[in-house]
Amino acid sequence: MRFTCVDSFSGAGGLSLGFSDAGLDILMSFDIEKKCIETLQSNPKYVKHPAICDDIKNMFDGRLLDIIGLKQGELFLLAGGPPCQGFSVQRIGEDSDNRNELVLLYGKLIDEIRPMFFVMENVSGIQGKRGKLILNQLIDMIESIGYSVHKKLVDASDFGVPQRRKRMILVGERSDIGSSYKFPEPTSEKNTVRETIAFLPPPPEDGTSHPDYPMHRRDRLSPKNLQRIQAVQQGQGRDYLPANLLADCHKIDSAVIGHRNVYGRMAWDDVAPTITARFDSFTRGLFGHPDQPRSISLLEGALLQTFPPDFIFKGTKIEIARQIGNAVPPKLAKAIGESIIDYYKKTR
Repeated sequence: MRFTCVDSFSGAGGLSLGFSDAGLDILMSFDIEKKCIETLQSNPKYVKHPAICDDIKNMFDGRLLDIIGLKQGELFLLAGGPPCQGFSVQRIGEDSDNRNELVLLYGKLIDEIRPMFFVMENVSGIQGKRGKLILNQLIDMIESIGYSVHKKLVDASDFGVPQRRKRMILVGERSDIGSSYKFPEPTSEKNTVRETIAFLPPPPEDGTSHPDYPMHRRDRLSPKNLQRIQAVQQGQGRDYLPANLLADCHKIDSAVIGHRNVYGRMAWDDVAPTITARFDSFTRGLFGHPDQPRSISLLEGALLQTFPPDFIFKGTKIEIARQIGNAVPPKLAKAIGESIIDYYKKTR
Protein backbone atom coordinates (compact mmCIF):
# COMPACT_ATOMS: atom_id res chain seq x y z
CA MET A 1 0.00 0.00 0.00
CA ARG A 2 1.37 3.39 -1.03
CA PHE A 3 0.30 6.14 1.31
CA THR A 4 0.17 8.73 -1.44
CA CYS A 5 -0.32 12.40 -0.66
CA VAL A 6 -0.76 15.74 -2.42
CA ASP A 7 0.07 18.94 -0.50
CA SER A 8 -2.10 21.83 -1.70
CA PHE A 9 -1.52 25.41 -0.52
CA SER A 10 1.86 23.97 0.42
CA GLY A 11 3.65 27.14 1.43
CA ALA A 12 7.22 26.38 2.45
CA GLY A 13 6.40 22.70 2.93
CA GLY A 14 5.87 22.17 6.65
CA LEU A 15 3.09 19.66 6.05
CA SER A 16 5.07 17.87 3.34
CA LEU A 17 8.15 17.53 5.54
CA GLY A 18 6.18 16.15 8.48
CA PHE A 19 4.00 13.84 6.40
CA SER A 20 7.05 12.50 4.56
CA ASP A 21 8.72 11.74 7.91
CA ALA A 22 5.52 9.95 8.93
CA GLY A 23 5.77 7.61 5.93
CA LEU A 24 3.54 9.32 3.38
CA ASP A 25 4.61 9.33 -0.27
CA ILE A 26 4.27 12.95 -1.40
CA LEU A 27 3.42 12.98 -5.11
CA MET A 28 3.37 16.75 -5.57
CA SER A 29 2.99 20.12 -3.88
CA PHE A 30 1.45 23.24 -5.29
CA ASP A 31 1.09 26.84 -4.17
CA ILE A 32 0.32 30.11 -5.89
CA GLU A 33 3.28 31.88 -4.23
CA LYS A 34 6.36 31.67 -6.45
CA LYS A 35 8.84 32.12 -3.59
CA CYS A 36 7.32 29.21 -1.68
CA ILE A 37 7.83 26.97 -4.68
CA GLU A 38 11.40 28.22 -5.10
CA THR A 39 11.97 27.30 -1.45
CA LEU A 40 10.71 23.76 -2.03
CA GLN A 41 12.74 23.36 -5.19
CA SER A 42 15.87 24.52 -3.34
CA ASN A 43 15.71 21.62 -0.88
CA PRO A 44 16.21 18.37 -2.84
CA LYS A 45 17.56 16.77 0.34
CA TYR A 46 14.09 17.02 1.89
CA VAL A 47 11.71 17.66 -1.03
CA LYS A 48 11.94 14.82 -3.52
CA HIS A 49 8.62 15.43 -5.26
CA PRO A 50 7.57 17.97 -7.91
CA ALA A 51 6.57 21.41 -6.61
CA ILE A 52 4.34 23.44 -8.92
CA CYS A 53 3.50 27.14 -8.82
CA ASP A 54 -0.19 27.24 -9.64
CA ASP A 55 -3.62 28.34 -8.46
CA ILE A 56 -6.03 25.79 -6.99
CA LYS A 57 -8.56 27.04 -9.56
CA ASN A 58 -6.41 25.39 -12.23
CA MET A 59 -6.43 21.98 -10.55
CA PHE A 60 -10.01 21.00 -11.44
CA ASP A 61 -11.53 19.11 -14.38
CA GLY A 62 -9.08 16.24 -13.99
CA ARG A 63 -5.86 18.27 -14.15
CA LEU A 64 -4.55 17.34 -10.71
CA LEU A 65 -5.37 13.68 -11.27
CA ASP A 66 -3.57 13.80 -14.63
CA ILE A 67 -0.47 15.32 -13.00
CA ILE A 68 -0.21 12.65 -10.32
CA GLY A 69 -1.30 9.80 -12.58
CA LEU A 70 -4.15 8.54 -10.41
CA LYS A 71 -7.88 8.06 -10.84
CA GLN A 72 -10.61 9.51 -8.69
CA GLY A 73 -10.67 7.73 -5.33
CA GLU A 74 -7.10 6.36 -5.53
CA LEU A 75 -5.24 9.11 -3.64
CA PHE A 76 -4.65 8.21 0.00
CA LEU A 77 -4.46 11.75 1.44
CA LEU A 78 -5.11 15.27 0.23
CA ALA A 79 -3.61 17.88 2.54
CA GLY A 80 -3.78 21.64 2.64
CA GLY A 81 -3.90 24.80 4.66
CA PRO A 82 -5.89 27.41 2.71
CA PRO A 83 -4.63 30.93 3.51
CA CYS A 84 -5.97 31.88 6.92
CA GLN A 85 -5.36 35.62 7.28
CA GLY A 86 -9.03 36.36 6.72
CA PHE A 87 -9.94 34.38 9.83
CA SER A 88 -7.17 35.63 12.10
CA VAL A 89 -8.29 37.10 15.41
CA GLN A 90 -5.52 39.67 14.98
CA ARG A 91 -6.89 40.90 11.68
CA ILE A 92 -8.52 44.32 11.61
CA GLY A 93 -11.13 45.29 9.03
CA GLU A 94 -14.17 43.93 7.29
CA ASP A 95 -15.31 40.38 8.03
CA SER A 96 -15.46 39.61 4.32
CA ASP A 97 -12.15 38.49 2.80
CA ASN A 98 -11.74 36.89 -0.62
CA ARG A 99 -9.12 34.51 0.75
CA ASN A 100 -11.81 32.84 2.86
CA GLU A 101 -13.40 31.43 -0.30
CA LEU A 102 -10.30 29.28 -0.81
CA VAL A 103 -11.56 27.02 1.98
CA LEU A 104 -14.61 26.16 -0.11
CA LEU A 105 -12.44 25.63 -3.20
CA TYR A 106 -10.46 23.15 -1.15
CA GLY A 107 -13.73 21.36 -0.43
CA LYS A 108 -14.50 21.32 -4.14
CA LEU A 109 -11.10 19.74 -4.81
CA ILE A 110 -11.81 17.04 -2.21
CA ASP A 111 -15.09 16.36 -4.03
CA GLU A 112 -13.29 15.93 -7.36
CA ILE A 113 -10.33 13.87 -6.10
CA ARG A 114 -12.24 11.80 -3.50
CA PRO A 115 -9.14 10.89 -1.46
CA MET A 116 -9.41 8.26 1.24
CA PHE A 117 -8.48 10.94 3.78
CA PHE A 118 -8.03 14.68 3.79
CA VAL A 119 -6.40 17.06 6.24
CA MET A 120 -7.01 20.79 6.53
CA GLU A 121 -5.12 23.12 8.87
CA ASN A 122 -6.24 26.62 9.77
CA VAL A 123 -6.04 29.22 12.52
CA SER A 124 -8.22 28.86 15.60
CA GLY A 125 -10.10 31.96 14.43
CA ILE A 126 -11.87 29.88 11.79
CA GLN A 127 -14.24 28.89 14.60
CA GLY A 128 -15.05 32.50 15.34
CA LYS A 129 -17.33 35.10 13.84
CA ARG A 130 -15.31 35.50 10.66
CA GLY A 131 -14.85 31.83 9.87
CA LYS A 132 -17.60 29.74 11.45
CA LEU A 133 -20.05 30.14 8.57
CA ILE A 134 -17.52 29.02 5.95
CA LEU A 135 -16.20 26.20 8.15
CA ASN A 136 -19.73 24.87 8.60
CA GLN A 137 -20.37 25.17 4.86
CA LEU A 138 -17.23 23.15 4.17
CA ILE A 139 -18.13 20.42 6.66
CA ASP A 140 -21.70 20.18 5.36
CA MET A 141 -20.40 19.91 1.79
CA ILE A 142 -17.89 17.19 2.64
CA GLU A 143 -20.28 15.17 4.76
CA SER A 144 -22.88 15.28 1.98
CA ILE A 145 -20.50 13.46 -0.39
CA GLY A 146 -19.74 10.68 2.07
CA TYR A 147 -17.02 11.73 4.48
CA SER A 148 -16.84 11.69 8.26
CA VAL A 149 -15.19 14.92 9.41
CA HIS A 150 -13.29 15.17 12.69
CA LYS A 151 -12.09 18.53 13.99
CA LYS A 152 -9.93 19.50 16.92
CA LEU A 153 -8.12 22.56 18.21
CA VAL A 154 -4.56 21.28 18.59
CA ASP A 155 -1.65 22.95 20.40
CA ALA A 156 1.65 22.17 18.67
CA SER A 157 3.51 22.35 21.99
CA ASP A 158 1.73 19.11 23.00
CA PHE A 159 3.67 17.30 20.28
CA GLY A 160 7.22 18.40 20.98
CA VAL A 161 7.09 21.68 19.05
CA PRO A 162 8.87 24.35 21.14
CA GLN A 163 6.10 26.81 20.51
CA ARG A 164 2.64 27.60 21.85
CA ARG A 165 0.63 27.33 18.63
CA LYS A 166 -3.07 26.50 18.55
CA ARG A 167 -4.51 25.51 15.20
CA MET A 168 -7.77 23.96 14.01
CA ILE A 169 -7.17 20.62 12.31
CA LEU A 170 -9.80 18.84 10.23
CA VAL A 171 -9.33 15.19 9.30
CA GLY A 172 -11.85 13.60 6.98
CA GLU A 173 -12.18 9.92 6.11
CA ARG A 174 -14.20 8.49 3.26
CA SER A 175 -17.19 6.39 4.31
CA ASP A 176 -15.73 3.18 2.83
CA ILE A 177 -12.68 3.63 5.09
CA GLY A 178 -14.45 4.23 8.38
CA SER A 179 -15.77 6.91 10.69
CA SER A 180 -13.85 6.57 13.95
CA TYR A 181 -10.50 8.29 13.45
CA LYS A 182 -9.01 9.70 16.66
CA PHE A 183 -6.51 12.54 16.86
CA PRO A 184 -3.13 11.66 18.37
CA GLU A 185 -2.77 12.06 22.11
CA PRO A 186 -0.32 14.68 23.41
CA THR A 187 3.17 13.30 23.86
CA SER A 188 5.46 13.57 26.87
CA GLU A 189 8.07 15.33 24.73
CA LYS A 190 8.37 18.96 25.77
CA ASN A 191 10.94 21.25 24.18
CA THR A 192 11.91 24.76 25.21
CA VAL A 193 13.44 27.79 23.56
CA ARG A 194 16.74 26.97 25.27
CA GLU A 195 16.82 23.42 23.94
CA THR A 196 16.06 24.66 20.44
CA ILE A 197 18.20 27.75 19.80
CA ALA A 198 20.69 28.16 22.66
CA PHE A 199 23.43 26.35 20.69
CA LEU A 200 23.60 29.19 18.17
CA PRO A 201 26.36 31.78 18.57
CA PRO A 202 25.38 35.47 18.60
CA PRO A 203 25.02 36.78 15.03
CA PRO A 204 27.54 39.41 13.85
CA GLU A 205 27.07 42.92 15.22
CA ASP A 206 27.25 44.50 11.76
CA GLY A 207 24.01 42.87 10.54
CA THR A 208 25.66 40.37 8.20
CA SER A 209 24.82 36.68 8.28
CA HIS A 210 26.82 34.39 10.54
CA PRO A 211 29.43 32.60 8.39
CA ASP A 212 28.27 29.17 9.59
CA TYR A 213 24.53 29.90 9.58
CA PRO A 214 23.32 31.83 6.50
CA MET A 215 19.91 32.80 7.94
CA HIS A 216 21.31 33.88 11.30
CA ARG A 217 21.72 37.66 11.41
CA ARG A 218 20.48 40.49 13.57
CA ASP A 219 18.28 43.41 12.62
CA ARG A 220 19.42 46.89 13.39
CA LEU A 221 17.26 48.39 16.15
CA SER A 222 16.51 52.09 16.49
CA PRO A 223 17.99 53.72 19.61
CA LYS A 224 14.53 53.76 21.21
CA ASN A 225 13.86 50.09 20.44
CA LEU A 226 17.30 49.17 21.77
CA GLN A 227 16.37 50.89 25.02
CA ARG A 228 13.06 49.03 25.07
CA ILE A 229 14.49 45.56 24.60
CA GLN A 230 17.17 46.26 27.22
CA ALA A 231 14.44 47.28 29.67
CA VAL A 232 12.60 43.94 29.65
CA GLN A 233 13.59 40.53 30.98
CA GLN A 234 12.77 37.04 29.71
CA GLY A 235 9.04 36.54 29.20
CA GLN A 236 8.23 40.23 29.68
CA GLY A 237 6.42 42.47 27.21
CA ARG A 238 5.42 46.10 27.00
CA ASP A 239 3.58 46.05 30.35
CA TYR A 240 7.04 46.06 31.94
CA LEU A 241 8.35 49.07 30.03
CA PRO A 242 8.81 52.37 31.89
CA ALA A 243 6.37 55.08 30.86
CA ASN A 244 8.99 57.05 28.92
CA LEU A 245 9.60 54.05 26.61
CA LEU A 246 5.96 53.28 25.82
CA ALA A 247 4.75 54.00 22.30
CA ASP A 248 1.92 56.52 22.24
CA CYS A 249 -0.56 53.83 21.20
CA HIS A 250 0.43 51.72 24.23
CA LYS A 251 -0.11 54.35 26.92
CA ILE A 252 -3.60 52.93 27.39
CA ASP A 253 -3.50 49.90 29.67
CA SER A 254 -3.11 46.56 27.86
CA ALA A 255 -6.17 45.29 29.76
CA VAL A 256 -8.15 47.70 27.58
CA ILE A 257 -6.44 47.51 24.19
CA GLY A 258 -4.63 44.16 24.45
CA HIS A 259 -1.26 43.60 22.74
CA ARG A 260 0.50 43.13 26.08
CA ASN A 261 3.12 40.86 24.54
CA VAL A 262 4.58 43.28 22.00
CA TYR A 263 8.06 44.67 22.62
CA GLY A 264 8.91 41.51 24.53
CA ARG A 265 11.40 38.70 24.99
CA MET A 266 11.03 34.95 24.88
CA ALA A 267 11.83 32.95 28.00
CA TRP A 268 14.64 30.39 27.82
CA ASP A 269 12.88 27.65 29.75
CA ASP A 270 9.42 27.96 28.24
CA VAL A 271 8.07 27.33 24.78
CA ALA A 272 8.08 30.24 22.35
CA PRO A 273 4.95 32.23 21.57
CA THR A 274 3.22 31.51 18.27
CA ILE A 275 5.68 32.19 15.46
CA THR A 276 3.76 34.56 13.19
CA ALA A 277 4.56 35.98 9.77
CA ARG A 278 6.22 38.96 11.53
CA PHE A 279 8.20 37.08 14.15
CA ASP A 280 11.35 38.82 12.92
CA SER A 281 10.44 41.95 14.89
CA PHE A 282 10.17 42.08 18.69
CA THR A 283 7.82 45.04 18.25
CA ARG A 284 5.20 42.50 17.05
CA GLY A 285 5.28 40.11 20.00
CA LEU A 286 7.53 38.27 22.46
CA PHE A 287 10.02 37.84 19.65
CA GLY A 288 13.05 39.30 21.35
CA HIS A 289 15.95 36.96 22.11
CA PRO A 290 15.85 35.83 25.76
CA ASP A 291 19.03 37.67 26.74
CA GLN A 292 20.61 39.31 23.69
CA PRO A 293 19.44 42.81 22.65
CA ARG A 294 17.86 41.76 19.35
CA SER A 295 14.89 40.13 17.70
CA ILE A 296 15.28 36.44 16.96
CA SER A 297 16.80 35.63 13.57
CA LEU A 298 15.11 33.91 10.65
CA LEU A 299 17.01 30.73 11.48
CA GLU A 300 15.84 30.80 15.09
CA GLY A 301 12.24 31.21 13.93
CA ALA A 302 12.61 28.28 11.52
CA LEU A 303 14.06 26.08 14.28
CA LEU A 304 11.21 27.00 16.63
CA GLN A 305 8.88 25.87 13.82
CA THR A 306 10.87 22.58 13.74
CA PHE A 307 12.29 23.01 10.24
CA PRO A 308 15.67 21.30 9.74
CA PRO A 309 18.60 23.64 10.52
CA ASP A 310 19.92 23.37 6.94
CA PHE A 311 16.56 23.98 5.25
CA ILE A 312 16.90 26.70 2.62
CA PHE A 313 14.33 29.48 2.24
CA LYS A 314 14.18 31.75 -0.82
CA GLY A 315 13.06 35.36 -0.94
CA THR A 316 13.54 38.64 0.88
CA LYS A 317 13.68 38.79 4.66
CA ILE A 318 9.98 39.67 4.81
CA GLU A 319 9.06 36.88 2.36
CA ILE A 320 11.07 34.31 4.30
CA ALA A 321 9.61 35.36 7.64
CA ARG A 322 6.13 35.00 6.16
CA GLN A 323 6.90 31.52 4.80
CA ILE A 324 8.21 30.39 8.17
CA GLY A 325 5.42 31.98 10.20
CA ASN A 326 2.64 30.61 7.99
CA ALA A 327 3.98 27.04 7.93
CA VAL A 328 2.62 24.02 9.75
CA PRO A 329 5.38 22.83 12.13
CA PRO A 330 6.76 19.65 10.54
CA LYS A 331 6.84 17.89 13.93
CA LEU A 332 3.10 18.49 14.39
CA ALA A 333 2.42 17.32 10.82
CA LYS A 334 4.39 14.14 11.48
CA ALA A 335 2.23 13.28 14.51
CA ILE A 336 -0.97 13.77 12.51
CA GLY A 337 0.35 11.81 9.52
CA GLU A 338 1.41 8.90 11.72
CA SER A 339 -1.98 8.82 13.43
CA ILE A 340 -3.79 8.57 10.07
CA ILE A 341 -1.54 5.78 8.79
CA ASP A 342 -1.83 3.87 12.07
CA TYR A 343 -5.61 4.24 12.05
CA TYR A 344 -5.85 3.05 8.45
CA LYS A 345 -3.72 -0.03 9.18
CA LYS A 346 -5.92 -0.92 12.15
CA THR A 347 -9.11 -0.62 10.09
CA ARG A 348 -7.67 -3.06 7.57
